[in-house]
Amino acid sequence: MSSDSTTQIRLDKWLWAARFYKTRMQASEAINGGHIKLNGQRTKPGARLQIGDQLFIRKQMLTFDIIVRELAQRRGPASVAERLYEETVESVTRRETQQAARREQARLNPRPKRKPDKRERRKIIRFVNKYSQENS
Repeated sequence: MSSDSTTQIRLDKWLWAARFYKTRMQASEAINGGHIKLNGQRTKPGARLQIGDQLFIRKQMLTFDIIVRELAQRRGPASVAERLYEETVESVTRRETQQAARREQARLNPRPKRKPDKRERRKIIRFVNKYSQENS
């Protein structure tokens, strides 16, 4: 899985091999959706990735700013995939602060133990409708 004789690889294939996405199709959709930037620019799934390139990846609520260290043609174990890239220090600290903020938000706003039943849903709907009519 280490660096092959090739010096370039498709971006979608590398994202799949580095285990950022479960399938190449998901990687391609993320690239087409503008969630991946190669060296600060929007790109296409077939863009050629080289060692030393910088990637900015937005995945769900997380953001990764990484530098490509190795190229891989095949997907392997996670321990090997981690060696394919190096995450910047700023990216790690930003992600940790985002995760801490989400944990704190979840602690302050716990989820209800169950969904509201039919009667409770009707009360909620009536309340929302009444409140929205008063503010209109």
